[in-house]
Amino acid sequence: MVKTKEFQTESKKLLDLMVNAIYTHKEIFLRELISNASDAIDKRHHLALTDDNVEGAEEYGIFIERDEDKRSITVKDNGIGMTENELVSELGTIAESGSKAFFEKLEKKDLDIIGQFGVGFYSAFMVAREVVVRTRSPYSEKAFEWKSDGKATYTIAETKKEDIGTDITIHLREDDEENEENYSEYLQERIIRDLVKKYSDYIRHPIRMEVEKEEEKKDDKEEAKTYTKVETLNSMVPIWKRPKTEIDKEELADFYKREFHDFEDPMHTVHTSVEGLLTYTALLFIPKKPPFDFYSEKYEKGLKLYSKGVMIEEKNETLVPDHFRFVKGLVDSADLSLNISREMLQHDRQLKRIASHIEKKIKSELAKMQKNDREKYVEFFEAYGAILKYGIYDKFGAEKDKLKDLVMFKTTKSDDYITLAEYLERKPDEQKAIYYATGKDKESILSQPQMDALKEKGYEALLFTEEIDEFMVQILAEYEGVPFKSLKQAESDLVDEERKKDIENKEKDHGKLLKAIKKALADKVEDVRLSGRLQEAPVCLVAGEGLSLEMERILEKLPDKPEGVKAKRILELNPDHELFTALQKVHAKDKKKVADYASLLYNQALLIEGYSIEDPKAFSDLMVRLMVEASKEEAG
Repeated sequence: MVKTKEFQTESKKLLDLMVNAIYTHKEIFLRELISNASDAIDKRHHLALTDDNVEGAEEYGIFIERDEDKRSITVKDNGIGMTENELVSELGTIAESGSKAFFEKLEKKDLDIIGQFGVGFYSAFMVAREVVVRTRSPYSEKAFEWKSDGKATYTIAETKKEDIGTDITIHLREDDEENEENYSEYLQERIIRDLVKKYSDYIRHPIRMEVEKEEEKKDDKEEAKTYTKVETLNSMVPIWKRPKTEIDKEELADFYKREFHDFEDPMHTVHTSVEGLLTYTALLFIPKKPPFDFYSEKYEKGLKLYSKGVMIEEKNETLVPDHFRFVKGLVDSADLSLNISREMLQHDRQLKRIASHIEKKIKSELAKMQKNDREKYVEFFEAYGAILKYGIYDKFGAEKDKLKDLVMFKTTKSDDYITLAEYLERKPDEQKAIYYATGKDKESILSQPQMDALKEKGYEALLFTEEIDEFMVQILAEYEGVPFKSLKQAESDLVDEERKKDIENKEKDHGKLLKAIKKALADKVEDVRLSGRLQEAPVCLVAGEGLSLEMERILEKLPDKPEGVKAKRILELNPDHELFTALQKVHAKDKKKVADYASLLYNQALLIEGYSIEDPKAFSDLMVRLMVEASKEEAG
């Protein structure tokens, strides 16, 4: 006798919500059915050990059948099955979760029951016009068939089924070209293989299917013959669940390349398991090179998220912080509170705790690599150092203490990278700051006029050759209580007291000349002064307090550059250079010409600093005119 029943009112609403809103991708219906089948097998196996009324199976497994003519897919299992009452309570009332109730009844909650996450069975209606369930329980002498189109009602009737277990048959909807829905693709052997591999590869029970094979041809003229064969589609035991001692380096590399679509072996691998209040396994990889879109907005960070071998999310952003966004890998945990779709976390507390553990582990591994394998760490840093520096700058320096020991720099004295701690170890005791110099490369930095005083002191400066360096140092400010200081703003540190007094006296002696130059450059510089640090160069351009010249240059490149943000430019003159002597003569003889020489000096300082001259033609004309005049005076 066929019994027709209505879904409960709440169930109707939930069913519609699940089909149309909860699940992100229709393809996950197969994942849900396989997970529920695995859950049913686990129940039967457990009860066979604890209940005399339940007999275990000789071999447990899941079988997938496809029928292209009938447009149907059937997922069979030899798990616990369902009685008539269970069909009503578990399939007729969506709010119920048989697995969850079963799990809660267990005194020892050490049984991995995937189904505790909810009733993924109903995801089948995303692709099905009708679902038929044929099932038999060891607690019933009869087998039953449940059938529904997922709209308002379902039917239950007795049926014939010899074996304990459940068969779920999905009759697929017709293809919908208007909405670009191709349901027929789920009938293809290749698609089913791919979906099992993607979502259910690590289900611990074999998932089998009859597949088509080609016999080997004896010669090219012979037509290839096909035959069918039952194959296991899943690998069952995930590599990260195996003991580390049983996994060799080549296996991990092959797994990485296959799963994360890389042609090269990973630079570094981290395999860690945590047990206790928080239980998870993580398998992490640092690629040798960043992907081509790594620095673009299209790049998506994140780790694969599994729960008990079932993939929940392809890329979970929470699991890895931005400053370690280069890390690829996966996390598998049984402690996640997932909702009925398995896709959305009900509470993210566990996930955040796992993420915190993973961040500490990555940092620890990098610190260990830096200390014990410097060559490998240099390779890593050249690939990803900019991300660490950005991490120091990002979020107003919230992560700077975590990252400051991981960044490295080349210096004016060494082509090898050193850490900030190593810089402090080798600096002289009398040196009161961490000096840095900015430029496009080491050669251009060493040619800067401000280097003269540093060389004389024998001090070492960090080389800042990346744009992010300037932003980073503004946030970092100091390391272990020692302040950072740009060479262009460190004259007072590098010039001795005797030299400072000498400069002060010369500025008093030549005050009128300096005022005349400053007046001539009033719209270009904030001040003109004599320098105690210049030795060979006649002139240099430095910034006053606040924005540096390098930062100004970086901000100028931004598409939405802030208006009116300029460094306070100061023109410094070398009082011991013969050019300054010439300026004195010009000022004494013809004060009007001081403006011409001031313009010449300013443009020369711009060129030394790497800036473009505002008016190259005017600069060239002025230089020619002054040369001609000087030549005439000499001839006269």
